[in-house]
Order: sequence, then C-alpha cells, then structure tokens
Amino acid sequence: MPLYSYQAFSKQGKRVSGTIDSQTLQSAREEVIRKQLYPVSIEQVMEASAGGSFFSSLFKKKASPKDVIFFTKQLGVLLSSGIALASALDLLIEQTEGEMRNIVVVVRDQVREGKSLADSLAMYPKVFENFYIQLIRAGEASGKLELILKRLQDYLEKNAAMKQKIASTLRGPLTQLVLIMVITAVLLLKVVPSLAETYTSMGVKLEWITRFVLSASEFLKNYIFVILGVFVGIIIAYKSWSATSFGRQTIDTIKLKLPLVSYFVKMQTITQFSRTLGMLIEAGVNLSEALTIVVNIVNNTVLTRTLLQAREKILKQGKIAEYLKQTGIFPSVAIYLINTGEQSGTLDAMLTSVAEYYERDLNDFSDSLTAKINPAMLIVMVAVVGFVIMSILMPMVGMIEQSMSSMSV
Repeated sequence: MPLYSYQAFSKQGKRVSGTIDSQTLQSAREEVIRKQLYPVSIEQVMEASAGGSFFSSLFKKKASPKDVIFFTKQLGVLLSSGIALASALDLLIEQTEGEMRNIVVVVRDQVREGKSLADSLAMYPKVFENFYIQLIRAGEASGKLELILKRLQDYLEKNAAMKQKIASTLRGPLTQLVLIMVITAVLLLKVVPSLAETYTSMGVKLEWITRFVLSASEFLKNYIFVILGVFVGIIIAYKSWSATSFGRQTIDTIKLKLPLVSYFVKMQTITQFSRTLGMLIEAGVNLSEALTIVVNIVNNTVLTRTLLQAREKILKQGKIAEYLKQTGIFPSVAIYLINTGEQSGTLDAMLTSVAEYYERDLNDFSDSLTAKINPAMLIVMVAVVGFVIMSILMPMVGMIEQSMSSMSV
C-alpha cells in the first residue's frame, strides 16, 4: 500500500503533518479529513510493495551508505547554521531522491508530530545502525546534536574509505584472475580449433604439449555450457548456504584461518570497535550499552561471540584492556593504549587513537600488497597465455623448419 505525506490544519488552526497508508491519493485525502483536519498538501512518498514490485525494485534507488553520509553531513551543516530541525529536514527533502527522500519525509513528519530525531530514525534500522541512533539520542539529550552529527560524518566517511580500500585490494587480484581465464578460454575456443584443423589436414605430428592443449580445447568446446551451469549452481548454493547460521559461522571461521583475509577482518574489527566505542563513551552512553552496540556491529560471528564473552567479563570486573587482551584479537599496542586510557581517564581519546593507528597500518599494508600483487599477476598472465600460444605454434614452427631443411637439400 502506498505511503502518503500530508500537511494540514487542525480546527484550532494549528499546522500539522504526518504520513498515512492509503490505496489512492483521493482515499488518503478522505482519511485526513476523517481525522478532522483540513489538508493543504498530500504527496505520495513510497510506492506500493505489491504488484510487480520485484522488477521495479531492481531499478529503484535504495538508501545507500553514501546517502546516509550525505544526510548526516547536510543535516549537521543546516543545524549549525541555526535552522530548526524540522525546517532543516524540509530542505533535505529537496536535496535527496529515491528511497532516502521517502525516509526523510517520514522522519520530518514524525519530528513535527513531536517525536525525537533518534526515535524517528530508529524506524529504519536497515539504514541507520543502532550506534548511529544512540549517538543521535545522546546528542539530543546533551544539546550537542551538531557536534555529534559532525563526528558521525567523520566516522562514516572513514569507515566507507576503509571498506573501499579493503575491497579494492582484494578485488584487484580476482579481476586479473578472471581476465586470465577469459583470455585463455577465448584462445581455447577460437584460435586453437582453427589451427587444430590445419594440423589434422596436413598430418602434422604433434608434441605432447600441443596434444594436451588441443584436448583441453575440445573438452571446453563440448562442455562449456555444463561448466557454466555448474559454476552458476555453485554460486547459488554458496549464497543460500552462507545465508544460514551454520554456513555463516563456517565461512567466518575460514576467513580467520586464511592469512591475508584474516588480517583484513581483524584490522576492520579493531578499527570499527575502537572508533565506535570511543564515540559512544565520549557522547555519554553508559559502558554496558556501548559495548553491546559495538559488539553487534562486528561483521564476523566468531569475533562477535568472542567479544560478547569479553563484554560480560568487563562489566563484572571493569577491566577493559585486560579482557580485550584475552580475546587474542587486539595487538599489544592497542592493549597498551587502551590500558593507558583507562588509567588516565582518557579512554575515549585513546580508543580513537587506536582506530587511527590501525587504519594507517591497514592503508600502508594495502598499498604495499597491491604493489607486489599486480606485477605477480602480470607474470602469471604472461605465463599462462604464453604457454597456450607456444603449444599451438610449436607444430607450425616445426613445419617451417622442415620445409627450410628440404629446400636447402
């Protein structure tokens, strides 16, 4: 059922706004009037989810992390300029589009009806994470909402940059590997068969390396669709299996056993955990709630379970550094800084320092790894393609040498 946003006047002349579910614009107007309100404007902000929604959803712009960053940044700027919250949200509606615009419209209406910004944003847990909501709530309670929004903007931008860095570092070798496979497949499916016919018609004796490549070409030609079907089936099966609790836990365990992947997973966990916990403590969120929020944003079930156990010990004993050390996740430098923060009463600042330290470490490692992997993958590509080309040209070279020998005789 579509969602409509309305603005109206009450009998007392008070301007009110809100949202309403209705089948049509006319029925929405009638519903507003039944509330004894005089509608000024009504607009549809969310389409019906039924009736061909699968295909429309493929092209519908959903709220992305970039949208959340833009929302956070713009709202902070507007509030810092002295604009009231509801008016700032009005201006944001004009600057956003797609699903994010619908969300801002509903949030604006909820705020005008007297709800807090945090409660209004909490209606969209898939867009605004729990730590985001709690920081907004703390900002509203302390009167420092503009400052909190600025901190959130910095956090979201750094987190997005870190994820992009990890993705690009891991994506590079995979992209090059796919390119090698595509080039090899083209050679085996197009070039090799044409030369094979030539060699067969001329009765050329083939070396074992050439026969091997010709057999591979014939196999790929006969079973290409079977191979593609199996490949797609494996992807679908993996997606379905990874969506289960057992599958997710198994995959997360494997990630922690793979040297390169394990490094990225742990560095991302340390950085997110430290920066988020530091922000929450600085905003005045109590330690118990802050730890619960932070543990739940960790994107690895094995590490989440480990940190949950540490959380219980920390809440009983109050020694954060000691029990984080027992998890085996945090390096000695991080433990030292956190312990120093506990002793000096500057835990929030030290946690931020930990996040920044390992963020720099991650960036340096990623740059170094990329610089080493790219030449290595280029060598592999040249070796594989060169092997195929050499194997199919060897008989031709032999034919040329034989003909030259006979001519000289």
